[in-house]
Amino acid sequence: MTATRGLEGIVATTSSVSSIIDGVLTYRGYNIDDLADYASFEEVVYLLWYGKLPNQKELDGFKAELSKHYALPKQVLDMIKSFPLDKIHPMAAVRTAVSSLGLYDEEADDMNEEANFTKAIRLQAKLASIVAAFSRLRDGLEIIEPKEDLSYAANFLYMLNGEEPDDISEKAFNKALVLHADHELNASTFTARVCVATLSDVYSGVTAAIGALKGPLHGGANERVMRMLSEIGDPENVEEYLKGALERKEKIMGFGHRVYKDGDPRAKHLREMSKQLTHTTGETKWYEMSVKLDELMTNEKGLLPNVDFYSASVYHSLGLKHDLFTPIFAMSRVSGWLAHILEQYDNNRLIRPRAEYIGPDMQKFVAIENR
Repeated sequence: MTATRGLEGIVATTSSVSSIIDGVLTYRGYNIDDLADYASFEEVVYLLWYGKLPNQKELDGFKAELSKHYALPKQVLDMIKSFPLDKIHPMAAVRTAVSSLGLYDEEADDMNEEANFTKAIRLQAKLASIVAAFSRLRDGLEIIEPKEDLSYAANFLYMLNGEEPDDISEKAFNKALVLHADHELNASTFTARVCVATLSDVYSGVTAAIGALKGPLHGGANERVMRMLSEIGDPENVEEYLKGALERKEKIMGFGHRVYKDGDPRAKHLREMSKQLTHTTGETKWYEMSVKLDELMTNEKGLLPNVDFYSASVYHSLGLKHDLFTPIFAMSRVSGWLAHILEQYDNNRLIRPRAEYIGPDMQKFVAIENR
């Protein structure tokens, strides 16, 4: 046996949820470009879970089911209030709150298909409520109840800010959610599938995935991109900043991807959204800095931006706090995690790879008094 670091190039399973073939990302065979331009996030979630796009009646019913489950158990809200809200990263709060949801779901350990789909709906709805509740409680504000007539994207922004978003913000956030919904066998999705392959419950699988997404080499990258842009401060400083960072051999977040060699197909959508939103807010410097970094990194290192790079300025322009970027990623990606979890249950086999041993060999045991 010969090990491959990071399982690069290893095909670990089969899946019909999403694909990346010749640089083209699809969900259930639908090109991400079409879904980003034309689909609502709710349609995409339905597609990922049920394998087809819903008709109007199915979509209306699905939205109604989601709206029933936004509310969080009182015990979970009380627990969030007890967190050291001003000292922890929101992803730590989200991870713990999602895990606790399983304590108050009577169907948590019911493994039949209907119960698992019901739990998926609950988790999709409640993740938005958890992120919004954490943010408002941290700021000393009252929690805002969702509105039944708003989309998933609009409802989150409403629960977060207390104001219904304008059309441009809603459409931009909806598109961002669509673009982040799934991405084949990424680190957090693989983590979720490994977890539930033991026949552990849905809440355990999603909690495990959140733990993986929390890392800066996965979901945390967009937050670090925004931190970098804030440090640069002005388009005139980009070249000097990048030169110094490269000389210090620092990793420039938001560039390169193990799967895509000719560019991440999601990045172009986020770049255009960044351009529109920064123009609307009058803070075009964020877009201008991003474009300049993009051009320099492409020319000097041959690295192209990934989904994290332009999503940073998009989320900033929507007025979202920088440390909420990764929890918002989780709000979207939970749709993909759940699709993969349901698929894993449907044709399960315990995931148990081997390791190539590289340690010492043929050691002789020595009694403790002689060591």
